[in-house]
Amino acid sequence: MSSVPPHDNPSLDAPPSWRIRLQDVAWLALFGGLAAASSARNDAEMELLSALAAFQIAEPRWRSLHTPRGAWLSVFIKLLLSYLLIGVTGSINSSYYLILLVPIVSAATLLGAWGTVLIYALAVGSYLSFLLFLDWDRYFLPNSQIQELALRALLLAMVAFLTHTLVKASRQQALRYQATAEELAAANRSLQAAEAAVRRTERLAALGQLTAGLAHELRNPLGTMKASAELLLRGAPAEPPVVRELSGYIAEEVDRLNSLITRFLDFSRPLHLHYELRSLDEVLDRAVAEIERYQPPLNVTIYKNYSTDVRPFQLDAVMLERVVSNLLLNAAQASPPEGVITLKTRASAGTVEIAIIDRGSGIAPEHVENIFNPFFTTKPSGIGLGLAIVSRIIDEHGGKIAVESTPGEGSVFRVLLPARTEAPPPTPS
Repeated sequence: MSSVPPHDNPSLDAPPSWRIRLQDVAWLALFGGLAAASSARNDAEMELLSALAAFQIAEPRWRSLHTPRGAWLSVFIKLLLSYLLIGVTGSINSSYYLILLVPIVSAATLLGAWGTVLIYALAVGSYLSFLLFLDWDRYFLPNSQIQELALRALLLAMVAFLTHTLVKASRQQALRYQATAEELAAANRSLQAAEAAVRRTERLAALGQLTAGLAHELRNPLGTMKASAELLLRGAPAEPPVVRELSGYIAEEVDRLNSLITRFLDFSRPLHLHYELRSLDEVLDRAVAEIERYQPPLNVTIYKNYSTDVRPFQLDAVMLERVVSNLLLNAAQASPPEGVITLKTRASAGTVEIAIIDRGSGIAPEHVENIFNPFFTTKPSGIGLGLAIVSRIIDEHGGKIAVESTPGEGSVFRVLLPARTEAPPPTPS
């Protein structure tokens, strides 16, 4: 008998195996023992025993029986074969009356409480139905035989109840094990995410220290180079013009490097947030206005979808504006000409979500985990600090940032911030 419910049978997703198993050998031994112990050994008895044995062995491999309807069919086939076996071996006096345990236990295993009750009633009814075939003019039932029949019926009921109870307890235990396994899997995922966050924080700290030291070392020679270029530019004669042109290039490149070093220092130095109770809509509007003034102009349309449920909360307006403008700029640069970007907010369970949705080129799956790492970029002229700084600002706010992206369809950046009405205590330096 299969001990797995039809709707939970794992073999449904795998092709049936017809290899000989240990339980097949056990069934053959049991039914062979019944045949050997039989005193009559008539052909009908042997054929029905063989049919029951064959069905028990074939049932786990018969995929159409691994469904709710198939389970009922399986139990009815066993009940029919058991009834016929009792009928050909003495009917009401047959020693095979206990063979009715086969359909009863199968029902308790597969069909639930009401299915077990129904099959038990049919099994006992079919067994007692042999009384109808007796010649009551010649036979009568003494009280001892009536008590014997009642005892047999009650024993079958006890086995049915016990089997159903054990199966129910086993399934509940399996569900508890499954729930525990799912909780452990979730805890493992959370632990892996925490470990990844710690590793990223350690990398950020190390890179920050390296960047700060390198930036300070570079600023002094750059200052000397720019001053020298300016002196050369002042004292250079009008002819040849190449001298003045090259001096101008030197000054421009030094300014560009100084700007880059400033960004490095912004990334490396500690953030000190200045919390205020501010309206998020105002911060987002200023970020959108900054993108609209961007030069050269970005050929995109930004739709605002602000939720009225978002109330003023504690935030650093300057830093958060920087976060949103950076994300909007990335979305605009990833969008096709005349593309559309949606800036959406909503409040939920003490948090505020800011979503920046674009329909651009998207992010390759292998890059999604790295986009918030410093110095990782796919842009030819990028340095890979924008999203790293964004992630750091969000972390300092006590929030989270996540991305969902499909290459060729676009990306969604979600910023989750705690909607605090009181400023958090300052972080120790």
